[in-house]
Amino acid sequence: MFPQRLDAPQAYEIAQAMMDGVNRHYQLFRAATQAAKQRFEQADWVTQQRAQRERIAFYDQRVQECVAQLAQVFGAESLPMAVWQQVKLHYIGLMVGHLQPELAETFFNSVTTKILHRTHFHNDFIFVRPAVSTDFLESLHEPAYRAYYPGNLDALPATLVRIIAQLNLDGSFEDLPRDVDALAARIQERLQGLTLRANFQIQVLSSLFFRNKAAYLVGRIITGYTEVPLAVPILHAQAGGLILHAALLTEDDLHGLFSFARAYCMVDMAVPSAYVEFLHALMPRKPRGEIYSALGLAKQGKTLFYREFLHHLRHSSDQFRIAPGIKGLVMLVFDLPSFPYVFKLIKDKFPAPKETTRAEVKGKYLLVKQHDRVGRMADTMEYSLVAFPRARFSQELIAEIQAHAPSQLEISDRDGDGQQEVIISHLYIERRLLPLNMFLQECFDAGLEHEGPRKAMERAVVEYGNAIKELVAANIFPGDMLWKNFGVTRGGKVVFYDYDEIEYLTDCNFRSVPEPRTEEEAMGSEIWYRVGPKDVFPETFGPFLLGHPAVREVFMCHHADLLDPAFWQAHQARIAQGHMHDVFPYDRSRCLQPGAVH
Repeated sequence: MFPQRLDAPQAYEIAQAMMDGVNRHYQLFRAATQAAKQRFEQADWVTQQRAQRERIAFYDQRVQECVAQLAQVFGAESLPMAVWQQVKLHYIGLMVGHLQPELAETFFNSVTTKILHRTHFHNDFIFVRPAVSTDFLESLHEPAYRAYYPGNLDALPATLVRIIAQLNLDGSFEDLPRDVDALAARIQERLQGLTLRANFQIQVLSSLFFRNKAAYLVGRIITGYTEVPLAVPILHAQAGGLILHAALLTEDDLHGLFSFARAYCMVDMAVPSAYVEFLHALMPRKPRGEIYSALGLAKQGKTLFYREFLHHLRHSSDQFRIAPGIKGLVMLVFDLPSFPYVFKLIKDKFPAPKETTRAEVKGKYLLVKQHDRVGRMADTMEYSLVAFPRARFSQELIAEIQAHAPSQLEISDRDGDGQQEVIISHLYIERRLLPLNMFLQECFDAGLEHEGPRKAMERAVVEYGNAIKELVAANIFPGDMLWKNFGVTRGGKVVFYDYDEIEYLTDCNFRSVPEPRTEEEAMGSEIWYRVGPKDVFPETFGPFLLGHPAVREVFMCHHADLLDPAFWQAHQARIAQGHMHDVFPYDRSRCLQPGAVH
């Protein structure tokens, strides 16, 4: 129960110190994000990627600073619970009128759980549910979006020119009239069959979205009750100058742009909730938590995910189980069939041939979090001390955890009410994907003599090779390239999700298999050549991947170069020379001027 009176003199000062901490965090977050525009204008891609990586650590750094300050100034860990109850009430008062109240709540949760050493959702001293609404929250000085009214399609090119001009990009366009005419033609094609109503307008978010070598204009076209998504990537052309590169005009296009398998965007937002609501209206199937994460606010994404997870637990009754598929040697994976995510924890011991440690595995997952995922590596959410209802765990799953990760498991009655909880000390949560080996088996079982299963198999094998090549372009070698380590998304895209053996491509030594020197070497069951710790022999991939003749035929037709060391060596040389390859988050068919960028 909360106190009727606020009589602890230090409670307000603690609340104010915590609010100062979150304000400092968002000030630094915005400063790093605002600088993305200048880096884009100067085509400073190396600094842009470094800034994206460094910004990820900002939140934890500010939390640690605030915890240290509260411990030093107020002796926070020794304060009675009654004081913390009052701190929360004062903090709620400070959030009134705040432009990022949802971020402030999450920051409060992060700080208090570190001080009070409690992280469970039934804790009275954290914000389990939002206390301050973000509905219709808006900055008086920085509107989230601007509206433009062409009136008719003939005026569309002139309106698009106005929109581009108000972006205030420092740099000239290669041929803006050409690009605007091409964009207007695509929009007219998309609106074909629709009646232009009195409210015909284009709403554009005020800030550009920056990621890698592109800036994205994002908005929507409205006529009557119809809303059409609009995103336009702006790139540097081969010959110099800027170009409008593509027209993204469907919900699926935006899902690709803001995919959970891509790096976080840098976008300057005075009111992040306004941007999230705008984007959620365009992508209603995408959880708001994933949108926050895509905008670089990953901690807020985790908060919303956990709230949605708890809500789902209250309204479902199925049990957690060992996830379908081939069990991994390093990670133990379980899921809830009715919930579209998987839960992964690191095993206590790894059988041969795995030679790694828990710290190294965590390092690999951090690498993926900080790296450009180019749409081919699933994002992960990392949690500690997560409580689950014991009644929802199958006995088989409990036995599996006790056998392989006992140090990660605690079963207790925290509230003394007889309701046991399963507490996992550390885990990763990812979007659930259909393992590629299971997808291919479904195609085989359906019969490749039928056109549907055969085409699905062919697409998956081609996508698998494309995924590897795009990872290579981003300086990532997957390590274990077996089909089971890749998954198929709802849209048919192949994504990598097993990170314990990934390496930077430039750290690997790609070699050809030496010729055997004797007949005994050629006929022997053991390899006859020396293998270093970073040596990779692409020629040996085939026997592990291409056992099925139909799969082998498709793979060799489209991706035979993956079996050639020269392919990998060429990409190493390109990366060493500082070249950053273009990996677009949209299909080439969306491009306005194909071949216009390098």
